Parts: sequence; structure tokens; C-alpha cells
Amino acid sequence: MADSIKDDDTYEALRDEGYSKSKAAAIANAQANNSIDHDSTPLEDRTKDELYEQAQELDIEGRSDMNKDELIEAIRDKN
Repeated sequence: MADSIKDDDTYEALRDEGYSKSKAAAIANAQANNSIDHDSTPLEDRTKDELYEQAQELDIEGRSDMNKDELIEAIRDKN
């Protein structure tokens, strides 16, 4: 299966976060292909880096000090 993973680092990070092998592979490959659609991916299924990137796009202040749950809350409040 590792041969079909396009971004091993992301895959391993997602597995460490508790994602299933198939979910981690799908996210890692989509991210490697720049094909993640943030509008359709639930916030809880995104990595902290993805949430931070969206928070940056939304110009959320204090984002660098936020954990994943705080980023999710701030993004929801901004939208």
C-alpha cells in the first residue's frame, strides 16, 4: 500500500492522529495532488496545517497560538 501513497509524511502524520489507513491515504494523496476541496471536507477531518492555512486565508488573529479545536471554532465563527 505504501507504494500508492504520494505523500508519506502526511500519511504517517494522519495515521499518528488516528486516521484509518484508507482515510489517511486518501487525504495524503489528495493533498499531494492539491485536490483537497476545503468547502466539502469537514473541518474535523482536516489536519491542523490545513486548518491553519484556512485561518490564514480568513485573516484570523492569534491563529499561530491555537490548537486544532480552537482553529475549527475560529473558522466557524468567521464563516
